[in-house]
Order: sequence, then C-alpha cells, then structure tokens
Amino acid sequence: MTILPLSEPPKLQTTQYALDVVNGKIVTSKKVKQACQRHLKDLNRQGTASFPYVFDEKKAYRPIEFIESFCKPSMGDFDRLELQPWQHFIIGSLYGWVHKDTGLRRFREGLIFMGRKNGKTSMVSGLSLYAASKDGENGARVYQLANSKEQARDMFDECKAMIKASPLLRKHFDETLHEIRYRRTMSKILPLATDSKKLDGKNCSMGAFDEIHEYKTYKLINVIKNSTGARTQPMILYITTAGYQLDGPLMDYYDKAADVLDGLISAEQAFYFMAEIDPEDDVEDPSNWVKANPNLGVTIKMEDMLKEWEDRKHVPAERNDFITKRLNRFVQSDEQSFVDLDIIRKNNGHIDHKELEGKMCIGSFDLSETEDFTSACLEFPLDDGRVAVISHSWVPRRKVDLDNEGISYREWEEAGYLTICPGRYVKYEMVYDWFVEQSQRFNIELIGYDPANAYRLVEDLKAYGFNTLVVRQGPMTLSPALKDAKELLIDGRVVYNNDELFRWYMNNVKLVEDSKKNWMPTKQGRYRKIDGFAAFLNAHTEVMKKMAIPVPTGNVEFVSINDLLQRG
Repeated sequence: MTILPLSEPPKLQTTQYALDVVNGKIVTSKKVKQACQRHLKDLNRQGTASFPYVFDEKKAYRPIEFIESFCKPSMGDFDRLELQPWQHFIIGSLYGWVHKDTGLRRFREGLIFMGRKNGKTSMVSGLSLYAASKDGENGARVYQLANSKEQARDMFDECKAMIKASPLLRKHFDETLHEIRYRRTMSKILPLATDSKKLDGKNCSMGAFDEIHEYKTYKLINVIKNSTGARTQPMILYITTAGYQLDGPLMDYYDKAADVLDGLISAEQAFYFMAEIDPEDDVEDPSNWVKANPNLGVTIKMEDMLKEWEDRKHVPAERNDFITKRLNRFVQSDEQSFVDLDIIRKNNGHIDHKELEGKMCIGSFDLSETEDFTSACLEFPLDDGRVAVISHSWVPRRKVDLDNEGISYREWEEAGYLTICPGRYVKYEMVYDWFVEQSQRFNIELIGYDPANAYRLVEDLKAYGFNTLVVRQGPMTLSPALKDAKELLIDGRVVYNNDELFRWYMNNVKLVEDSKKNWMPTKQGRYRKIDGFAAFLNAHTEVMKKMAIPVPTGNVEFVSINDLLQRG
C-alpha cells in the first residue's frame, strides 16, 4: 500500500482556494474568509525569525492523494472520493504546515464546522485510515469519538465500508467488531464514547470528535487530550454542525475560533474552518446557503434544500432545526426562548468591579430549594444606560457528587462563579455572609426577594441594617421587568463580564405568555436551571424604576432603554 513518489508537482488546491475566496470568486462565510486570509498571511511570514513554520506542499498533498486513490464513500452514487477545493484547503492546511526545523506538523487541533450532508464523515474517515497507516506513527491509536456509543460507530462503520470497497485496503487492514487494525505498524482505529465504561489508558495519535455540539462536559475531550503526551505530532479534530447545547464545549471552541480569526488572540497550533451563514444574512435567501454548505452542488442539491425549506419553514421547531443543521446557525429549539445566542454574545462588555465600589445597586436572591441551586445578585444602573450584574450561586456538595446532569460545577467553582457547599443543602447563612461582604464594597440600597422560604434570611438581613422588599412572583410584577431586560440584552447593555454560569442561566430561560400578553419566565427542561436569572429579574423590577424618567405632570413614566437613549 505504498504511494509512489509524484513525478510532477502535486495538484494541491489549498492556496488557490484561499486566493479565490479572498478575491471573491468563491462565496464563503466571514470566518472561512478569515481562515483563508490567515493562510495567505502565514505564507508571507515564512522565513521570518518570529514564525517557525513553513508550508510543505508535498506533505499537504499526501493525505489527499491517499483518500482519492483508495477511499470510496459508502453512501451515494460515487465511485471515488474526489476532494473539492475546500477540502484541499482543510486537509492541506492541517498536514502541510510544519515546523521548519523538525518537520513536525504545526496544527495539533482543528475545528471543522459546517452544515450536515457536506461529506464531513467521509473526509474524516479517510483521514483516520491515513493516520493509522501512512502517518509515520508506529502503534498509532486513532480514536473516533462521540457522545454515545451508537454515534461513535457512525464514522467507524464508514471506515469499515471504505476498507470493504477497496481491494488494496482489504489487504492491509483487519476488521473486528470493535477495532480496525493495520498490521504493518500495529496500529488501530477504535470507536469511543463519553458513556464508555473505561476511558483511561489511551495513547492517542489522532482523535476525531463527531458532533461535539451534543457534548455537555469536557470529560471525553480531556481524556483524549491528556493521552497524547507520548506522541510527537498528535492531531485532535472536532467535526460538527451547530446545535442546541449552547453551554457546552462547542460554544467555548466557537468563541475561541472567532477570537483567533479576528486576531484578538493567538493560537498558532489550532486550525479553524467555520462554514456558516453570517449573522446579518437573510436565512430565506438561498444565495446565502452555500456559506454553510461548501459542498452545495456536489453532495447537496439546491433543489433538495429548497424543497426541504418549503416543507419545514412554517413549523417553528422544524424551521429552527433547518436553520441550525443546514445553515449552521445557533438558534434555540423552542420558539418561546427568551434570547438567542447572538443576543447573548452582544452583551460582551466588561467593567472592573473596582469601578463599581461605592456605587448604588439593588440586591436580590432566589433561594429555590435548599438541596438545589441558590443564587444572589447585585445589579447596578450605570450612567450610560447599561446595567452591570454581579452574580453568585451556591449548590450542595451532595448534589454535585450525585450529578447525572453533565453540569460544569467544578469549572464554575474554579472561576469563582459558584460555591460548592458541604453537606446536603445550602445554608442561608452563606447568602447572608455574601451580602454582608458585598456591602463593604458597594452601596446596596435595597434587597428584593421572593418570599418563599426566605423568612429567616430576611429577618437576619433586616437586623444587619439592610432594606428589604418582597418581589411578588406574578406577571404584574415580573412581565414589565422581563420585557425591559430583553430590550437591554438586545441592545448589548447587560454587563456581566462573560460570567459563564450567568450566561448558562440566561440561555435556559423560555417565556410563557398569557392571554393578556404578559410574560413569565420558566426553564426549558428539568436540568436547565434559571436561578441566577430569577435573582437578576427580581433586582431588575427595582432597577427598571431607577431608570424611569419623570414626566412634567409629576407622574412617573416607564420607558425602555431605547427610548431613554433616543431622548438623550
């Protein structure tokens, strides 16, 4: 199974694709264009003292030649895999950029993000076979990874089908139910899932994670990353569409990709290909769909997508699924979701808490059940029409120890957003101590609260000297505050310093509307907690009044933040 040396320069399209994208000959998303600009910029950086990498076209072409020569897709009416220019760009970038002194690969991670049916599985299955046989790694271990055992086998079964379809691959690969072996180098391809019983003892040379939008935690990702230490040039690939798990690892990687491609942070060993319709694009305009579907016209027919859109666009849940899976845009699965991811992202402001010291704020808390989340909040009305939020939560250790929800307790505790309390329940004294501590720094004018389960805490707060106020949990009180808070969020005027736990709470809120168009918040599912948002909303019932404008009659007129700004 030897690939003979090429007698002529390889027909590699990596750089040509980048040029065509940047010059407008190929329509792509903003982020794909930025990835192409990054490639071209790096070509110009070759040979400089500060840039240790070079682009080796022969190394870039080897996996492409392997796939096109030996791999046949198992589905569809295709005799061979003829990789498209966008696939040349991905594969060529991943394998062609090497260290100028060692010749080892530059990119150790890659996020490949695009709509479904674009041939991701076939491409990465071919790369898995290449990694096990031709990557120069004795005893290679190639893991095909997913959130469930059934899903992990999708890519694994595609590799098996490629072997069956190729006489040459069949000569060199052996298959069993749970692994594929390449005899010459004693290498293996294995499926592995988050719910597998044994996750330790791995020695990964290549890991391909399928559909990480479904992952709630970093459990499997960390296992694989920690197992690559003995490899000289390991590669981890994340292959996914957008999804509904908006607080999992994919969102962290997506945000990092945006920052790297925008030039805000550096990640020289991470590659990103982010095919999506852009935020400003009209989802109903088919000319935008190619941005999320680079294989449109090859494995995807426009007439099929148009028919699917016509069939699904009038049912909100199906429309959102099309936008998420086919156009690769994050949207909520529930039509009554409070705010979507794009709105949450707009609220990316940051304020040093030292700047808030001595300033007036409204406090609030949501005690919920003592064996579940408890949250407290301070909300500051700012002079520029924004509000700043300081949020903290508590959860009992017993709940964490018994967790079967995939919630990131430890990460949030480490970041300072959460306190994991000893025992089976949250003692109200911890919330009391938090308010006392915060009052040493900030001017807490009032603490609002839901009276349920709050008697002892409220009496102690009063005894300390705090002013307290009952916030009735009905539509007459909460609906105006909820609508005003949504306007603030839409305008990007809620400053919470990218507190990941508070973002999770916001993402979990959906609306219930009564016959009078009043809104009430509720959670999207059993495990989707909203306690921190409930505390914020209690505070906002009073902060909203602080932001109201008196009218000449002496009455008080409640206005939205948009009206406030327009009036100067």
